[in-house]
Amino acid sequence: MKNLILVFLSLLLIAVIPSCSTVPITGRSQLDLIPDNEMLSMSFQQYDQFLKDNKESTNQQEIALVKKVGGRIANAVEKYFSQNNLSSQLNGYNWEFHLIDSKEANAWCMPGGKVVVYTGILPITKTEAGLAVVLGHEIAHAVAKHGNERMSQALLTQLGGVALSQAIKDKPALTQNLFMAAFGVGTQVGILLPYSRLQESEADHLGLIFMAMAGYDPHEALNFWQRMIKAQTGSAPPEFLSDHPSDETRIANIEKELPEAMKYYQPQN
Repeated sequence: MKNLILVFLSLLLIAVIPSCSTVPITGRSQLDLIPDNEMLSMSFQQYDQFLKDNKESTNQQEIALVKKVGGRIANAVEKYFSQNNLSSQLNGYNWEFHLIDSKEANAWCMPGGKVVVYTGILPITKTEAGLAVVLGHEIAHAVAKHGNERMSQALLTQLGGVALSQAIKDKPALTQNLFMAAFGVGTQVGILLPYSRLQESEADHLGLIFMAMAGYDPHEALNFWQRMIKAQTGSAPPEFLSDHPSDETRIANIEKELPEAMKYYQPQN
């Protein structure tokens, strides 16, 4: 039995090692078992279904703001990837920004640039730059393939490492739930939380750079997170914070990363 276990682990290691990618900017190696075309296909389907099932805001001023800030962040991401010969990693991206009418203080981005902002977070973002903090962070998750990483982990731990296409065929409901949880839509899968704290810090780092390149002062990240901390005082943390680093850790890390982010800062009128 011991030998069989060793053989299984060896085969699993051989299968996983070639399936690693590198996170832009940070250079961290990550598990990535799912082909991009499969992730994009599922992302587009789930995004369209989410928009059908949820009420969009009719506030044209707020909708315009989300699209404006989102577009600037997206342009910054494309510029950064182009400058670093990484544009191929954005193949298949088709940016969309939608504002959902909900009291939740939340936002997320699926692969392919499919972004949702909830109206409940706008009183906390307050300013255009505050919104840029949130969108920079969420878009960073997508371009760093954090969702792919989480989904890869879920396929290994809960479905025995089967391919995504096979998981969809055999267990469509479970696969859909794992996918939505991997991108912060609904309840997080508990086993992934130790990994996601690392990913959240990484998204903070990348998000600062993207917002700076988009013309937003990254110092606003400190103001935004202070407002978010105040908003959760005396109550359960908003879902947007459910698996994020502690407040003190986040603020300290952002302060350390600001000098690097400021090198990318390009003020715009």
